[in-house]
Amino acid sequence: MFQLGSVFIPVTNLEKSKKWYEEHLDVQEIDSWEGGAGFFFPQGSAQFGLIEVTRPQPTEFEINKSEKNSYFNFVVNDIEAAFQRLNDAGIETTDIQGFGGMKHFDFFDPDQNVFSVVDEDLNSPFHKENVRKQQEQMRAK
Repeated sequence: MFQLGSVFIPVTNLEKSKKWYEEHLDVQEIDSWEGGAGFFFPQGSAQFGLIEVTRPQPTEFEINKSEKNSYFNFVVNDIEAAFQRLNDAGIETTDIQGFGGMKHFDFFDPDQNVFSVVDEDLNSPFHKENVRKQQEQMRAK
């Protein structure tokens, strides 16, 4: 019944951020409104929105005093290519790390919002093909 529709990101300069996200994440604008804009990705059904705010706000939460986690991540098929593309564009990133059957790194937008990029191993239960199989099994019941 429910599915993810849109994810919203707080930005302090909507026009600058629209250009940045279009250039670096390949999103395409659907429409804009006073103080915001909505986008779609070339693949997938989730939409992406930018909302203009007066001050930067966190896109991550604290797990413990030394560890944070972003609220969502971006999935890619080739993490090395995504990492290289962002680095070639001068975007701040962390190093690629392995964790539980996936590789990941973080990057930062112009407001220093932090986002995680992941590449799931084909054998991971979280890989999109394995999740799709689980969804099909659930619908068949």
